[in-house]
Amino acid sequence: MRWLAEVHVRLRPGIADPEGQTIAGGLRSLGFDSVGEVRAGKLLRLSFEAADREAAEGAVSSMCRQLLANPVMETADWELRADEEPPDEEEA
Repeated sequence: MRWLAEVHVRLRPGIADPEGQTIAGGLRSLGFDSVGEVRAGKLLRLSFEAADREAAEGAVSSMCRQLLANPVMETADWELRADEEPPDEEEA
């Protein structure tokens, strides 16, 4: 069965975020003076095969631990759903 996961990777609280600081400064320079703290992160969309939801959850968890997030500096959470539509020919 095919699964779709959206993985959100964020810096842990207390870890400096120079990218977020740069974005916040840029927004303020454009006149968005009310912008406070900005924290940058990553959104990853994954499509993969797994036998069932439990196996899919385990696979995403392993992907995050082994490659997608640095557990020392980042946290990862995800949303998982079954892919009910066949992939487009153009995407394949």
